[in-house]
Amino acid sequence: MCVHASSGIPGTDRFRASKPSARDQGLLPVECRADQRRCALVTREAITLTAEIPTTEQTPAVALEHSETGPAALDTSHPLQAGVEVEPEAPTFASFGVKPEIVKALGEAGIERTFAIQALTLPLAMAGDDLIGQARTGMGKTLGFGVPLLHRVQVPGDGTPQVLVVVPTRELCIQVANDLKGAGKHLGIRTLAIYGGRPYEPQIEALRKGVDVVIGTPGRLLDLAEQQHLVLGKVRGLVLDEADEMLDLGFLPDIERILRMVPDERQTMLFSATMPGPIITLARTFLRQPTHIRAEENDAGAVHERTTQFVYRAHSMDKPEVVARILQAADRGLTMIFSRTKRTAQKVADDLVERGFAAAAVHGDLGQGAREQALRAFRSGKVDVLVATDVAARGIDIDDVTHVINYQCPEDEKTYVHRIGRTGRAGRTGVAVTLVDWDEEPRWKLISDTLGLDMPEPVETYSSSKHLFEDLGIPEGTTGRLPLAKRTRAGLAAEEEEDLGGKKRGRRRGEPASEDAPRKRTRAPRKRTRGGARAAEAIEAADNAAGAGAAEDAPSEGRTRTRRRTRTGNAPEATGPAVEKEAGENAERPARRRRRRRPAATSDTPASAD
Repeated sequence: MCVHASSGIPGTDRFRASKPSARDQGLLPVECRADQRRCALVTREAITLTAEIPTTEQTPAVALEHSETGPAALDTSHPLQAGVEVEPEAPTFASFGVKPEIVKALGEAGIERTFAIQALTLPLAMAGDDLIGQARTGMGKTLGFGVPLLHRVQVPGDGTPQVLVVVPTRELCIQVANDLKGAGKHLGIRTLAIYGGRPYEPQIEALRKGVDVVIGTPGRLLDLAEQQHLVLGKVRGLVLDEADEMLDLGFLPDIERILRMVPDERQTMLFSATMPGPIITLARTFLRQPTHIRAEENDAGAVHERTTQFVYRAHSMDKPEVVARILQAADRGLTMIFSRTKRTAQKVADDLVERGFAAAAVHGDLGQGAREQALRAFRSGKVDVLVATDVAARGIDIDDVTHVINYQCPEDEKTYVHRIGRTGRAGRTGVAVTLVDWDEEPRWKLISDTLGLDMPEPVETYSSSKHLFEDLGIPEGTTGRLPLAKRTRAGLAAEEEEDLGGKKRGRRRGEPASEDAPRKRTRAPRKRTRGGARAAEAIEAADNAAGAGAAEDAPSEGRTRTRRRTRTGNAPEATGPAVEKEAGENAERPARRRRRRRPAATSDTPASAD
């Protein structure tokens, strides 16, 4: 049964199991699996398990529809469920000795049989062994570590967290929390999602009431742990999900701090799509004799084979027109558009809305409430275009995403793989379109050579190019605006935004102003005087006297105000009535004041006249 081969990681051995028979897949009785583990423990510093996955269209894998519409404790609109039939010879969760309550919960969601990564992970994880799971995105890693963790949780607990799952992004945190809550609902396991962008108080209150499983992002976990609201002293199971993404986001120092807070006697599982050097070092430092599991074909590429890829060289000023035509392609379903910057993502989303498309944006400049609002609207079909930065390229598992558009060329090959991995998931087909500008050609050539795409030079393409219409099935005569007859989506405004006290979307043109918007202040007109405080007092006295006078004194009042505006500051010694009398005796004085403005004026000023 044990077949040793060359190592996938330097200094390791590989333990390989193939899929033709149930015995080769590890589907052995409990006592046989125990013998299998004893055999593996002889040389078990990072053993590698590799499963060959069939690529025929007749045997698609299970598609797990995950929920990312809100906190696990609040949102139940999108429960865990299966969407694709599974091959009959795949092992069931019950065959691995999983608790009946978990099997029942999965069965209610339509999930009975396992993915390859789950079939290889369950025997080792349920025994408490450390492991490294490596598989491409969309392979079902969440239940691969979630089911063993829930199986090993002691119920009822004392309210101190027994399991800690660390994820890189808020969206992935929400998704994993909902999956684990759905799988453990019959066990009475209390799960809690902890991530930034939400108030501290509800999360602290939930921790005080007691939880069994905590899923969170590194920053908020450290904040609550340092404030002693989150107690990590009794954690028995730790999972680092999407470890390579946490490395890219700069979370590796925070991860090391969290690992030093948990007990040494624990089970640690690390899941990652790629294994860069720092992740291997982290695994060797904090994991004890981990088993390295790779659930993919031996010759599999990083990109899903069912994803059709197109690369076009497009000018930046013509990209909006190109995208508007791609979004009108035949058989297009939900579509995700990725950009490198937050400003570009918001600009593209606003432009598409102006063109009649139901679009929404997800990026870091939006508050958590606005981000969750966009994801809920996209998932429910109220909008069918989601424009996002790379923060949404990891972990978001949304059904029926048929097209992915790279509005800007990705930074590297890993970003490209995770972007287009949003489509073509779990046996489905998808289309990925990448728009490369002239200055981005060297970067794209490097990505193409690294991944072996054999597309180093993109075809020069414009919004009127014939091959663009033929490649994507765009009807002839399509323009850059969506026809009124096809504008059937409710739009982002139909989805209610939860007020979390963060940043909100800017008010679009035509929308009514909010009642909470600050009102403009109406100030009293300022009296301009050049003579100082004494001049201001004299003007006030003159105004009061003029208000009590007759109507024929109104012109005199106007002249009084003009005469008070002097440069020397000595004139305001006369009182208001005296000024009025003096103005009545000499009617030519206003003309003299006008002459004072000329460069050749003499000393005929109001001050000298006094």
